Amino acid sequence: MRIVVALGGNALLRRGERPDAAVQQANVRAAVAALAPLAHRHELVITHGNGPQVGVLALQSAADRSLSSPYPFDVLGAETQGMIGYWLLQALQNALPGRQVCALLNQTLVSAADPAFARPTKFVGPVYGREEAERLAAERGWTVREDGGRWRRVVPSPRPQRVVETRLIRLLLNSGAVAVCAGGGGVPVVRDERGLLTGVEAVVDKDLTAALLAEALDADALLLLTDVPHVVRGFGTPDAEPIIRTTPAALRSLDFPDGSMGPKAEAACRFVELTGGMAAIGSLDDARAILDGAAGTVVTPSGRHPEGGPDAAQDPT
Repeated sequence: MRIVVALGGNALLRRGERPDAAVQQANVRAAVAALAPLAHRHELVITHGNGPQVGVLALQSAADRSLSSPYPFDVLGAETQGMIGYWLLQALQNALPGRQVCALLNQTLVSAADPAFARPTKFVGPVYGREEAERLAAERGWTVREDGGRWRRVVPSPRPQRVVETRLIRLLLNSGAVAVCAGGGGVPVVRDERGLLTGVEAVVDKDLTAALLAEALDADALLLLTDVPHVVRGFGTPDAEPIIRTTPAALRSLDFPDGSMGPKAEAACRFVELTGGMAAIGSLDDARAILDGAAGTVVTPSGRHPEGGPDAAQDPT
């Protein structure tokens, strides 16, 4: 099978952890330990989030008095692609001796007219208490929103249209390499009136980019891996329950926040609707079990796992 895996930024830097390099490298090694069994059996493309990491770099850049102005978010996104890509590259090479691995810096084309530029929703950076978040927003011109009881900065997240380097990624897969790419959703770029690429101040959602890439690469499965075991119906209510099997229509009927589970649900639905393949959302630690139908929330046209597995006949609604 050809599998595209999207690692959440919070799976690489868990909530409340200090964003030290050593902490993140340890998390990357744990992530690779969960993914290596898939690479032994399948063609593998790994994308990753960068929300916590790009926020840290943005804080550092804003505080650097030697700069005339902070680095823009497209540049910061490229920096995080290199940093996280390097960690994943090295860990994968150590876990898969003899296997070729490539970490690719790449761009994602977005529309300059996307309404998301006027409505920031993408969480970046560390969490704050409400008072501190509001103070920082006033001082630095940020937009902040509540995220799970804490507060974080939000930036525009335009919809991805195409991964510019898709053909190169396909070449890598066809050569037998494991490809690490589309980090942070890819560096957001637009084409100007001459057809030339230029970066824009935004962060592309990595799950939507992963779905777009999986479709373009004719992937068989899309795994959206994060720090929660399932999508939950009625999250935060007394009637909350995990969703084990579902269809795109049933998943779209539920309401999820734009800045967290919403893009994952949309990415899963889009991939399944356009390809007829399987998408799944679940915990990074359960990667192999999710693919085998024993964990996570699996989304298919019929609401059944392609290989059967527990709860295969569950009502998808």
